[in-house]
Amino acid sequence: MSTESIFQTHLVLGYVAWLLCFGAYILPWLTSIDRVRAHRAIAALHSFRFFGFVFLLPGVVGPNLPASFATFAAYGDLAAGLLAMLALLTVRIRQVFWLFVVGFNLVGMGDLILDYYHAIQAGLPARAGELGAAYAIPIIYVPLLMITHVFAFYLLLRPQPKAIQALAGETAVP
Repeated sequence: MSTESIFQTHLVLGYVAWLLCFGAYILPWLTSIDRVRAHRAIAALHSFRFFGFVFLLPGVVGPNLPASFATFAAYGDLAAGLLAMLALLTVRIRQVFWLFVVGFNLVGMGDLILDYYHAIQAGLPARAGELGAAYAIPIIYVPLLMITHVFAFYLLLRPQPKAIQALAGETAVP
């Protein structure tokens, strides 16, 4: 089996495994709590995206990892992670919190989509060994990030009853 086939199989199975886990455990929990708490949980997960900066660390990734992929992925992840941290820090200032929630989801999802594009353009699936120790990021972590971005947008775009909107603005954050 080729390197490209193994990488693509791993990527697809990463999505399948996370969709099963998300549907069975995470989705029921996120839908049982209010929107602010759900977005805080998603932001907490995404706040660890600073780890994507490892794509620029020699010795962790191979010397031939395409820079067209690595640089964009590293800085995109860093930006999304910092925006997620800012959302967590501003949860008590609701208008600012929502601004950062929208920001980290737009930047984060855009980053992932562009990372897929850059990876394909650079032929990364056939050179997946160049990811070195960072191989787990696109296989294990990225599918969960993408799934949670999609769910975050669902929560953001879903209409809220007026009574819930009023309560959400008045309640204190636990």
